[in-house]
Amino acid sequence: MEAVLDAPDSTASRPALRLRVTGLVVLGLFVVLGLRLWTLQVLQAPAAVNAVTANQIRAVSVIPSRGLILDRYGNPLVNNVSTTEITLSRNAATQNPDVVGRLAALIGETSAQVKAAVADARYSLYKPVPIMANAPVADVLYIKEHPGEFPGVASAQISERNYPQLEYPGPAQDGYPASQVLGYVGNINAAELKSRTPLGYQTGDPFGQSGLEYQYESDLHGIPGQQQLEVDSTGHVVGTLKSVPATPGDNIVTNIDTGLQEVADNALASQIGTLRNHIDPNCNNKTGCYPAATGGAVIVMDPRTGAVLASSSFPSYNPSIWVGGISNAAYNALKDPANNLPQIDRAIGGVYTPGSTFKLSTATAALNAGLWNATDTYNDTNTFIVPGCKANSGATGCILHDAIGDSGGILNISQALTVSSDAFFYNLGALFFDQSAAYGQTPIQSQAAQYSLGQLTGIDLPNESVGRVDSLAERQKLHAQAPAAFPNTQWYTGDNVQMAFGQGATVITPIEQAVAYSTFINEGTRYAPQVAAAVVSPSGAVVKKIAPQVTGHVSLPATTYQPLLAGFEGVVQSPNGTASGAFQGSLFPSVDLAGKTGTADTVQGKEPTAWFVGFTTTPQYVVVCVIDQAGYGAAASAPVVRTIFDYLAAHPVGPAAIPPGNSVIQSTTPVPLITTTTTAPGAGTSTTTTTTVPAGGAPA
Repeated sequence: MEAVLDAPDSTASRPALRLRVTGLVVLGLFVVLGLRLWTLQVLQAPAAVNAVTANQIRAVSVIPSRGLILDRYGNPLVNNVSTTEITLSRNAATQNPDVVGRLAALIGETSAQVKAAVADARYSLYKPVPIMANAPVADVLYIKEHPGEFPGVASAQISERNYPQLEYPGPAQDGYPASQVLGYVGNINAAELKSRTPLGYQTGDPFGQSGLEYQYESDLHGIPGQQQLEVDSTGHVVGTLKSVPATPGDNIVTNIDTGLQEVADNALASQIGTLRNHIDPNCNNKTGCYPAATGGAVIVMDPRTGAVLASSSFPSYNPSIWVGGISNAAYNALKDPANNLPQIDRAIGGVYTPGSTFKLSTATAALNAGLWNATDTYNDTNTFIVPGCKANSGATGCILHDAIGDSGGILNISQALTVSSDAFFYNLGALFFDQSAAYGQTPIQSQAAQYSLGQLTGIDLPNESVGRVDSLAERQKLHAQAPAAFPNTQWYTGDNVQMAFGQGATVITPIEQAVAYSTFINEGTRYAPQVAAAVVSPSGAVVKKIAPQVTGHVSLPATTYQPLLAGFEGVVQSPNGTASGAFQGSLFPSVDLAGKTGTADTVQGKEPTAWFVGFTTTPQYVVVCVIDQAGYGAAASAPVVRTIFDYLAAHPVGPAAIPPGNSVIQSTTPVPLITTTTTAPGAGTSTTTTTTVPAGGAPA
């Protein structure tokens, strides 16, 4: 072994080599460390600064002032008022828990209510939480005078919705003009936020929940501003670094005439109150009863454009109950069926059997198809035997009778409309059924659809219901949805007869009815009903003018139009017209008035649904009134329409002010209510008219 290996002390030592290796290793470590420090301090410094800044700065949205909703002259239907809000900082509530109890005691709430508000996830973590809206001045002053007792409690000026117009004393006083049309505003919900986040919406933002507030939310909302808040490590706001102001929302100019709207609201509410308190001698086989008159609607339209000049729904409510958060009692009252659900806009959401008002469609179909001529006559004996009807066949009754009071006689189609002969239209329904090979299976239904019946009208409001016109296809569809409620899947002569005069399973909305008769007056041009007329910026610039929208056409040659018009004019102007009594002494020139009554049986033992459609040719207005479970259309609904036309005689609707005058928009004086009293024959109640010019320059 000694020959192979040197002894340890015989190998030369090499300390210099070891030192060099060690030095290189140390140098390499310093190089790596230096590179790492350079990377952190130079390359990654901006990211680090941003991260630190993000930990210190929070961006908070600034809610814009909401746009106004104005009538056609610029009078504010919905505006904003500045009010004082009491707020509480979340951090302060955590660090000083006693402040919750003291604040609750001061404002008359429980500690649990204040704690729930502080914990509400709808509000930003970096903004004080609103505790009380419309705070009393005394409470605000007390908090300011005792800051030591209320750490983190502050007051702030906020903008809230305000409703400056009035309703009449009496049945209408708990409502507000066109309340269901206007809608209301609440905090944005999760589903709405999900779809609107890219548009700048944040948790807690106001959002239109119904009516115009919802339909034109994007215009009314405005553009949010932003505050950059500096916060400490605990999340406490210590300052504001930057503030970008919000841009107010645009104003919506509507087609509504506020004075006319108030008259319509009052006429409908007053008539319903009168009906409920007066015995109808024709009820219950002429034993008499007090009509339930559960609700109703009125629509006033300009048929030349589709402009909705007024829209009333009863029962109504005042949307101010939503301002600052609705109380449990008020919310429960809105949703209680015993109160007949006042939030429903019955003008677009209620569906009613049309009765004789449907005869417009049947008469048009008969003349257009050549089934009947204007000079053809029918002998109405007040009784009609359904051709080919067999007992227990599943069809309607084989022997049908005219409504009580029908005069009968030998009638052409104009006279049949004037006296509302049921048998005349029973006969047309039977003829169409028997001659289906020549005229098709659904000639009346197709004509009704052209008039918009059973179709969405396209009105610029959410939640429009769609009616239906009875047919074999509708029967089968209803049976598939609810077999027990709709067992009949066949279509007999009797069914066609019932449909021809507006009974059976046919139901329509008041807005469909208004569009149908407007289309007739236009001699065939159908317009979508429009509530809004324009979008105008806060500075007065017109952002968008909403033009009339044609949605269809009905063929109405003179051979069809003139006989029907003569019949409708006779309803009001002829001594034997079904509504002549209601319009005796009308302030509106009688030569310009026409209309159609409708009395629709619905549920056995209940009063019929009462309809009246009134219209004029010069100037052009269409007024529709429907009252559920009210009795005869001539006695229950025609007086409401008469009252509205009396008002229009003295106060014709003027052109929309686009853009409206700034002084009108900012007016705090409500449009005057009506003062001069007149009585419509057959109405059973006084109605009111006046010559006062509404605020904002509406024409006298």
